[in-house]
Amino acid sequence: MPILDPFRLGRRQLLKTFGAAAVTALSLPPTLRQSLAQPVFVAPPFQLGVAAGDPAPDGFVIWTRLAPQPLEPGYGMPAQPVEVDWQVAADDRFRTVVQKGTAVARPELGHAVHVEVAGLEPGRPYWYRFVAGTERSMVGRARTAPALGAPVERLRFAVGGCQAYEHGHYTAWRCISDESDLDFIYHYGDYIYEGGVRSFYFDRHQERTLPTPRPFDGRELYSLDEYRRRYALYKLDPNLQMAHASAAFIPAWDDHEVDNNWVADRDQDGTPPEVFLLRRIAAAQAYYENLPFRRSAWPLGPAMQIYRRLSFGSLLDLHVLDTRQFRTDQPCGDGFKAPCAGMDADTASVLGAEQEKWLYDGLAASKARWTGLAQQVMLMDMDREPGEEDIRNMDSWDAYRAARTRLLSFLHDRRISNTVVLTGDEHQNWIGDVKLRAGDPDSPTVATEFLATSISSGADGGEIRANGAGILAANPHLKLLNDQRGYHLHEVTPKAWTAHVKVLDKVSTPGGTLSTRAVFTVDPRRPGPQAA
Repeated sequence: MPILDPFRLGRRQLLKTFGAAAVTALSLPPTLRQSLAQPVFVAPPFQLGVAAGDPAPDGFVIWTRLAPQPLEPGYGMPAQPVEVDWQVAADDRFRTVVQKGTAVARPELGHAVHVEVAGLEPGRPYWYRFVAGTERSMVGRARTAPALGAPVERLRFAVGGCQAYEHGHYTAWRCISDESDLDFIYHYGDYIYEGGVRSFYFDRHQERTLPTPRPFDGRELYSLDEYRRRYALYKLDPNLQMAHASAAFIPAWDDHEVDNNWVADRDQDGTPPEVFLLRRIAAAQAYYENLPFRRSAWPLGPAMQIYRRLSFGSLLDLHVLDTRQFRTDQPCGDGFKAPCAGMDADTASVLGAEQEKWLYDGLAASKARWTGLAQQVMLMDMDREPGEEDIRNMDSWDAYRAARTRLLSFLHDRRISNTVVLTGDEHQNWIGDVKLRAGDPDSPTVATEFLATSISSGADGGEIRANGAGILAANPHLKLLNDQRGYHLHEVTPKAWTAHVKVLDKVSTPGGTLSTRAVFTVDPRRPGPQAA
């Protein structure tokens, strides 16, 4: 039931939020008013959908956000807390409700609700929903993780991200929602784009502006209200809502949740660090408000606890990394550049000292059959301009050679051969061997990297970009390069890790056709993808 104080609200706000009937009721004497139904929202408050996140053996977090007018300043809610009831059931018809309670949607948090549900059985699906007054949300589904250390025969999960709204339709999210019985969905980042309408990127030499499939009044984001409205625009998409309702998400941010290519306290425009941190505060709060994070990720100023570890029985330990918040500044002035001395600096770091130690400790202690590194930017070394000067992406691990060598040497020296790296950022499918020594094809392969393409960023794309054949020839550790939109579907068993590269023929209009571009398998005793 809403716990609003109507006498602190103006009549115009009451009409806008609850409708004329509710305002009439509120003008009655208190004794009579108490016998009437609670105010009714003038528009459905659950327009941004529902979501679940970070599955554990005993539960997960469930999320929603009240927003009757999601694209308006103030999103149609009064500056008052509102009670929201929630239910978790063992069946999709809610005949057997196993957990229920009441949460408070507070204006300080954009009227978002994050409920950490516990006390559930491991390794099985549940259904959840929310109620505010007389309004009921859509139903979501999430699966709890298997019990710690329990034998697990199979996991199925999807990987997706980079979803520039104006570049295309979210057909891939609809297809992901149609995948049967997913254990979770890893979102590798770029949930929103913070800038204005972006031109379609094809290669570093050429950008051209094409008619946007879904134009909007895109402006650079700086304030909390602006970030909130950008999330609302994206989350109003029904395909994205269906994906959220189909399985628990495991989200991590990349750059565009804040600003393009940001690291630590630096942005791409040379803004004074103390000023940029103010923007990070707004971006972090909006990110938390709109994704199903646990309270452990609660934003403290500009900081969020993004890196974390999730275990799925004896089969998989998934280490979710944060490659933005603690990284040192990109060397060579960022961008795609020829190597410079800064790339070999011992002090350069992608993860920061504390996160790096946390990762190494977790890798050493893991007893799972598989180790997953869920992160954001390419780990493989990659010559981007074959036949020309050696060109590297300064926003990837390629530009932090000492940090990458530490990680890969740790895996090699401890004979951790079961590592699979899940990456995004590049708006293409890149699949290959992670070599111990960059540029040496005879170097030991220490891990497998599956870099998933974008959901929509880059528009329709094609089979391969103009310089793709040269990149494949110059980088023999690279097994697939593809420029279509889509996602990756992973099936993991004790014997093999199988990755299905799912691609769409178009995203410029609704109804793109999905196909499987390639299938790769990995043996836990021998790193490196093998074409199936």
